[in-house]
Amino acid sequence: MDSPPPTTEQSSTDCCQGHQTDPPGPQSSTDDTNIQQNTTNGNDKGQRDSPPPTTEQKGRNAGNCSADICQGDQTDPPGPQSSTDDTNSQQNTTNERDKGQMDFSSSKTEQGSNAGDCAANRCQGDQMKGSQSLTDDTNSQENTTNGRDKGQMDISPPTTEQKGINAGNCSADICQGDQTDPPGPQSSTDDTNSQQNTTNGRDKGQMDSPPPTTEQSSTDCCQGDQTNPPGPQSSTDDTKSQQNTNGNDKGQRNSHLPTTEQSSTDCCQGDQTDPPGPQSSTDDSNSQQNTTNEINLESFLKDLGLEQHYRKKLSLQNILQIDKKTIDDEPAKCKSHLPWHFLKKLMMVNVTARNVKYDSDKNSNDDGMSENTELDFNDLFDVANSEDMVNPLDVITALFLCSDGFVQQQMALKMSMCQFPVPLLLPSCDSQQCTLMLWAMRDIVKQYRPEALSESKDFTEERIVLSNLPMVSFVRLGECSLSKSETLNKLLSNSQQYHNIFVHHNMECGDSPRRISNGLTEITWYLPCGNKNIDIFSQPVAVANLRGDIESFETQYAFLCQASAAVFVFLDKLDDLSRLSKKQHHQTQIFLVGNIGDKFPDVTFLNQVTKTLGLTKNNLLFKKNQENYANFIKRLREAVSKVISKTERKMSIEQMANIAHELRIWVDEDFPECQTAKQHADAITAEIQDTLTFKEEQLPLQGQIWKELTSLEKEEFRLQKLGSENIEKRKSDLKEKIDTLRQNQNSKDFSNAMKSFITALSLPQIERNYFLKWMQIYLDDVSRIKLSELRDLYEEKRKSSENKEEIKQLDQQLTNSSLGTEHFFREMGQMYEASRFLPETDPSRQQLKYLPELCAQLLMDGFPFELVDGDASNIPLQWVSDVLSQLNEIVSPKNKILVVTVLGVQSTGKSTLLNTMFGVQFAVSCGRCTRGAFMLLIKVHEEFKTVLNCDFIVIIDTEGLKSLEGAQLNKNRDYDNKLATLVVGMSNITITNLATENLTEMKDILQIVLHAFLRVREIDKKPKCIFVHQNVSSAAAHEKNTQAQDHLLKLLNELTQTIAQTDQKECKSFSDIMEYNPNTGNFFIPGLWNGNPPMAPVNVGYSEAVYELKKSLIQPMENVDFGAYSICKFQSCLKILWDAIKHENLLLSFRDSLETVAHNRLRTEFEDWDNKFINEVKQWITDAETKISNRKSNNLTKSETKKLVKALKKTATIMLSDGERKILDNLTQYFSQTEGLVHLVTGYRENYEKKVKKDRQGLEKLVNTRLQMAEDIALKRYYRQNYV
Repeated sequence: MDSPPPTTEQSSTDCCQGHQTDPPGPQSSTDDTNIQQNTTNGNDKGQRDSPPPTTEQKGRNAGNCSADICQGDQTDPPGPQSSTDDTNSQQNTTNERDKGQMDFSSSKTEQGSNAGDCAANRCQGDQMKGSQSLTDDTNSQENTTNGRDKGQMDISPPTTEQKGINAGNCSADICQGDQTDPPGPQSSTDDTNSQQNTTNGRDKGQMDSPPPTTEQSSTDCCQGDQTNPPGPQSSTDDTKSQQNTNGNDKGQRNSHLPTTEQSSTDCCQGDQTDPPGPQSSTDDSNSQQNTTNEINLESFLKDLGLEQHYRKKLSLQNILQIDKKTIDDEPAKCKSHLPWHFLKKLMMVNVTARNVKYDSDKNSNDDGMSENTELDFNDLFDVANSEDMVNPLDVITALFLCSDGFVQQQMALKMSMCQFPVPLLLPSCDSQQCTLMLWAMRDIVKQYRPEALSESKDFTEERIVLSNLPMVSFVRLGECSLSKSETLNKLLSNSQQYHNIFVHHNMECGDSPRRISNGLTEITWYLPCGNKNIDIFSQPVAVANLRGDIESFETQYAFLCQASAAVFVFLDKLDDLSRLSKKQHHQTQIFLVGNIGDKFPDVTFLNQVTKTLGLTKNNLLFKKNQENYANFIKRLREAVSKVISKTERKMSIEQMANIAHELRIWVDEDFPECQTAKQHADAITAEIQDTLTFKEEQLPLQGQIWKELTSLEKEEFRLQKLGSENIEKRKSDLKEKIDTLRQNQNSKDFSNAMKSFITALSLPQIERNYFLKWMQIYLDDVSRIKLSELRDLYEEKRKSSENKEEIKQLDQQLTNSSLGTEHFFREMGQMYEASRFLPETDPSRQQLKYLPELCAQLLMDGFPFELVDGDASNIPLQWVSDVLSQLNEIVSPKNKILVVTVLGVQSTGKSTLLNTMFGVQFAVSCGRCTRGAFMLLIKVHEEFKTVLNCDFIVIIDTEGLKSLEGAQLNKNRDYDNKLATLVVGMSNITITNLATENLTEMKDILQIVLHAFLRVREIDKKPKCIFVHQNVSSAAAHEKNTQAQDHLLKLLNELTQTIAQTDQKECKSFSDIMEYNPNTGNFFIPGLWNGNPPMAPVNVGYSEAVYELKKSLIQPMENVDFGAYSICKFQSCLKILWDAIKHENLLLSFRDSLETVAHNRLRTEFEDWDNKFINEVKQWITDAETKISNRKSNNLTKSETKKLVKALKKTATIMLSDGERKILDNLTQYFSQTEGLVHLVTGYRENYEKKVKKDRQGLEKLVNTRLQMAEDIALKRYYRQNYV
């Protein structure tokens, strides 16, 4: 791997007040020899964890050559350094520039932190400084000249006050007063050991190799007159240090480089002078290791191809743009491909994203048998070397370090959906500093059902950083033969739903050495579903996992102790407990977890330490050699369950920021741009007490006035209420009413909320983007709380109240209580449209004329833009047109777009489909369903524009058709038809999203769209149509649904022919209107979740199926032009379509024509059945009459005649009943058909059934009458013949 030249640490750090003298004496060689021996042989047999010894740092500086902080009258002529130091300093200076140096930019901090600076002097008072040696001067010149060779990289700013953290400084003298500190020479032995430690520590790839903790060899904090010469160290330390370095030869899983303590710490008071003596070799070793970490980070980022993004962070535009890699199925060939393969899969929430193995050319060996008959078994038992592979955690850490805050948020959200842990504390890798990733997790919203809500079937929906949950942390101390991460996976998974949440040694590339991810603290959440048979824990809990040994990451361990309800410490050697007892645990519960095997622990020692730590038997969880692993996991679960149920220490991640500040841990959202944006968002959202009241007072233009304008505009085009009034007068009256409403809008002053909103949008780009994100977060939280209250009230009223009007009002409140950034932009649109009715020179109009340009820029930044107002069912055409015009000006001449639209019934996963396919983030939570239609712009890479024949892809997400809310509120069904017609008419590709059970419901919408395309003659396009069938999981889905596809196509063709005949147009099939191939135009996608939410990850089959759909949208365009057109044409098409839609009542015209056809068919069928039945009855009556009239020939008496008529009436009743039942059966069979237009006339079924019964009654009356008449005639004839 990388073996950079060693670097040196500070030769001295003197913190003085007054004149001081501390001449440290020489160190003995015995200690050096012991250190080397102890270090070498500790890992001879390849242990999994070889932690560094415990250290107590009192002045931690990474890579400083000297940092003298003094107070008083002092003079500082620095003395010469030894030649060995000069050599190492030159190597350090040279190698730090080879890979690109890193700058630590800071806000709200005092830093003496300059990467690569040879001197940074901050002085207060009179100072005198002597010159350094020639070597220092040379290094300073080289560092100044070459430090910019590769471009410096910025790390996100810290939130703590650092007074002397210098990465790679040769010297940093921060002085107050006159000082004198001549540093003494260093020994050459130190350099030799340091080089060995730096070189051999990477001989074999260790799994855990965190950046070593370095400490100053001498830290003199003096007050008063003191002299403290440190005693000598023996040479044994040097030997042991070398042996420890070589102990990694066999590739242990965890081989931490050793850390050292201070050789001397002198705290004095009075006038002192400190000429530091020579350092030991151990100090030089640690200094070189720490600087090596800087080089390792630069080298590693260069290997991954991310070095330029360490300074210029990755943005969402970078990772979401469409390029060749979007549809490239080639596996990764080198390390630089891995980040992009990971991001590509992660943005599509593919759980295989962490498989970062790459196929290099050198691995493609011929496996065929050679002609030699001798078998070679030399390689049969070799273990594959994982050193060349990259650990997934390193890739994740590198990407978080190289991404801006918005990419980090998107990554964290997608990782959470995949049930991957997300970074809680992100290490800086080149220092001991880490960052709390609060901002990155702000977008994660979780739904779960705790035990208390299991009976009511209610659920909790919360933003995870605001949830007060107990946290349980898992850390490692020293060696541990148990895999902590694998144990956690089994702890959090049940046997039916196992998932690798944490990366562990037995996963692909999990055994690769970790180069930059040691110190990473990951967090995940166990959330119950409310089913006792499935839930492992009945209450929600956060689970944190620290990578690496807590000896090397004391800051992270201190954070976890303060934030956690319990900390589970994994270890093997009980001797390490003595080091644990020295640490502060802040009253958190400590549990010891280990694998003791057959070893019998020292009970006396164990009692001693457990008393010190305050532990009981219940806090000791040791796996015995013969114990079943499942039983061990069960005991571990019981311990965690008790902690969760009994603890009162619950804390949100937002509250953890206070702990981070106390420990001087950076917080990712503490930098000025983010905080400024937050203040602007707070100023607006702090005023929101009730969303309905806020919208009425602060956003008045989009309320009732806008809805009245919508109604007037529709009437202006259709004149449905004209009556006998003159047309011109009617139009004039309508125009006058519209002008009056616009004047009413202009008379209203700008609300405080809108003033603040528009002011914030005028901020610089970064602050503006953060502001909009803060607004989205705050408004979603407010709406979620309000909607939850209304839903509870609705459920209560629905069960107890019979008042439908009250329920209807609650429905209206549920619809109107939603509040998002789209409402603020909608208000801007109304302000702008109203200003167009003012004179052109009016100040109010001039003040608002820049708003379209502002929104066009937001479209370029990746924010969605509302095309159709879902509440008013209207388009603010002037506003939308001007925004599109400004967008065209910004991107011209590269203004060619390809429009992809998704349509579907509500809650069929349309937004989720687009989010997965393109990595975007349309609202998908149950309280924030899409209303109206939104467009979003995705850039196409320059090299791929010739393939797609466009510069941008426009995605249009639409409101769910046939929505439940619209039905409950009697929302005009004409809106669904208008929306479907509009978005299909503007699209190049229309994705019709079908849930399997909703196929019948979609037929109405398909018919409306077909009818609209035939009616709107101005549209000269033929869009491509794709049907997506959701929740189809069978492997034979395509074959099983072939019949359904045929029926669908037959229906579409039949509808096309019927509508074409009605409209007198020549169309014979569906493909005459839209580009559709039944073989390639249908995609079957399995369900989204693999298991039971909330702990279920996204189904990999879902991600792969959506990826195939995405490729089908892009690949065919290499050979076929689907009519990508310019933004100007898109704008023109929008206006033409909307005007045509407003002119024509699509619903009525469709029903008038198509239903007539369907009803005629039904009437024809019914008349055939009915006439046949009537004719049969009439024929029977004739036969019955003949039979009665012929009684004489049958010699029937009077009584016998009456008896015959009675029998005939009975027979008639049976016949009529059978005939009635036969017609009703025919009706049932007719209405059960799936073909034709039967579903359009189902409302007439009851009428026809009533008609059958009425006809039967009429026929029965006719039979009785005719039979009675025949009887009377027969009896009269009988009387005349016998008695007259």
